[in-house]
Amino acid sequence: MGFFDGYNIATSGMSAQRTRINVVSANIANAKTTHTQDGTPYKKQNVVFEEILLQESKKTSTNETELNKNSDISLRGVGVKSIVEDDAKPVMRFEPSHPDANEDGYVAYPDINPVVEMVDLIEAMRSYEANVATFNTHKNIDTKTLDILKA
Repeated sequence: MGFFDGYNIATSGMSAQRTRINVVSANIANAKTTHTQDGTPYKKQNVVFEEILLQESKKTSTNETELNKNSDISLRGVGVKSIVEDDAKPVMRFEPSHPDANEDGYVAYPDINPVVEMVDLIEAMRSYEANVATFNTHKNIDTKTLDILKA
């Protein structure tokens, strides 16, 4: 493990959670959006994370087992694989006076529960804070190590 690996892992987590916070915030902000550019209600978005792995320089022979090959891969953090739209059907509400009402008087609203979105937002914020704490702990350990080496 390199000197900066701990920092890189923590910052990758912070970046991924920041993206999640932005997406959840957009979901909350558009919970009542009935008309987007394509004429449909807003669709909830979700962030899909992925591990960021780095192949070590150590070579493996072709006759080793798959388990031994995987031992040469080390975790380097987390990244955003994609942002996907939820495929939930819109919620139909009877509001005949709404400008986006269909011929039967129903308006299609996004299937977004603000309570669930707030819980997701709090979880993402706590994960971000945990990564900040990890970064600061790593920094403090490195500072103490350098202080010891100076003495």
